[in-house]
Amino acid sequence: MDDTIQKYLYDPTIGKVSTIVIGIAVIWLLIRVIQRNLLSKIQGNDNHYRAKKFSNYTGYFLTIVLITIVFSDKLGGFTVALGVAGAGIAFALQEVIASFAGWLAIMFGDFYKTGDRVQLGGIKGDVMDIGVLRTTIMETGQWVDGDLYNGRIVLIANSYVFKEPVFNYSGDFPFLWDEIKIPVSYGSDYDLARKLLLEIGAKVAGDLTQQSKEKWAQLQNKFRLEDAQTDPMVSLIANDNWVEFTLRYVVSYKKRRATKTELFTHILKAFEGSNGAIKFASATFQLVEAPDFNVNIKK
Repeated sequence: MDDTIQKYLYDPTIGKVSTIVIGIAVIWLLIRVIQRNLLSKIQGNDNHYRAKKFSNYTGYFLTIVLITIVFSDKLGGFTVALGVAGAGIAFALQEVIASFAGWLAIMFGDFYKTGDRVQLGGIKGDVMDIGVLRTTIMETGQWVDGDLYNGRIVLIANSYVFKEPVFNYSGDFPFLWDEIKIPVSYGSDYDLARKLLLEIGAKVAGDLTQQSKEKWAQLQNKFRLEDAQTDPMVSLIANDNWVEFTLRYVVSYKKRRATKTELFTHILKAFEGSNGAIKFASATFQLVEAPDFNVNIKK
C-alpha cells in the first residue's frame, strides 16, 4: 500500500497535472479577486466591459503559458510536426484567424463598442456583445418599419469589418440628418407654409441644434470637415403636380420615427388651421377628352 502511494506521489505525470490544476485555480482566483475588487471601481459601462474582457483573456493566456511551461520538455518532439501542420491549420482556420484579427481591430481601432447602433454585413442593430470571433447584434428594421427592434439576435463574424463597410450611427456624432417631404397644392400661400414648417422644425427638433453643433465642432477639430447646418432648414421644388417642401433637421439616431410622427402631427394641425391658405396636394388624374366608345349589343 505504501509503495503504491509513493509511486503515485513521485510519478512525474501526476505531479505535472497537479501543478497545472493548482496553477489554474490560483490564476483564476486572482482574476476573480481583481475583477471584484479593482475592476468594479472603473467608471463607465464600456470601460468596465472592456476591462473585464481583457482580464478574462489574460486568464486564458496565463493558463496556456502555464501548460506550455509544465509540459515544455514533452513539446520538443512535436515541434517539427507542428511546423508541418501549421500551414494546413492556418489555411483551415483562416476565417477564425481573420475574425480574431477583426476583434483586435474592433477593440483597439474604435470601429464600434457595445451599445452602439451599427450596420454590419447588411444587418442593422445595437451591439450587445463583442466576442473574440463574433459580434452579437439586436437587429432593427427588416419587417418592422422604422429603426425599432424586431427581436432577432444576429451573430456576425468579426472578419466582416475587413470585408464590408461598417456604418456607425452613434460614434463620434450621435445624430442623423433626416427630412420629410410635404406636397402642397399650387396657389397656396408658399411663404406662410415655409414659415410654419420652420417654426415646427425648431419647436420639435430645435433642442438638438446646439448639442449637434457642439459635436460637429469637435469633429471638425479632429477631422477635415466643412461646416454643416444643424438648424432646421426648408427647401422647395416645383414639379408637375404640386409644390414640394422638404424639411431637413437633426435628430437622435434612436428617435427618427417618434420625431417624424410629432412633426407630421404639428404640420397637419398647422395647415388645417390656415383657413385654406395652405392645401395639401395629392395625385389627381384629369380626363381631358373622353374617347369614343363602340358598343355592340347582341339581341
